[in-house]
Amino acid sequence: MKSFNRICRPLIGAVVLAAAFAAISSISRAAGTNLVAATKPVPYPLATCVVSGDKLGGDMGPPIVFIYQDKAKGINQEIKFCCPDCKPKFLANPDKYMKIIKDAEAKAKEAKN
Repeated sequence: MKSFNRICRPLIGAVVLAAAFAAISSISRAAGTNLVAATKPVPYPLATCVVSGDKLGGDMGPPIVFIYQDKAKGINQEIKFCCPDCKPKFLANPDKYMKIIKDAEAKAKEAKN
């Protein structure tokens, strides 16, 4: 029994220490990746659907609200679609539609100045 304790206690201690280190490092990585989600999304600047160009709240009913997040680019943008069919089209090429939204935001900012 003494030799069992001599061998197992350090081994168990090392396993517990390794598990604690892995948990702490994964928590610190997760804390750094939620910076985009912690901020409020940028409001949608258009009165039309960015994909179809149709007026929001028209024949299709109330707009579909979607929060687009790209953590690598630091994007946390509210998007409004005229119908559910536009969301997959947006997700197929988000850069194209985000450029349209960013241009609309820049025009709105110029109009205020």
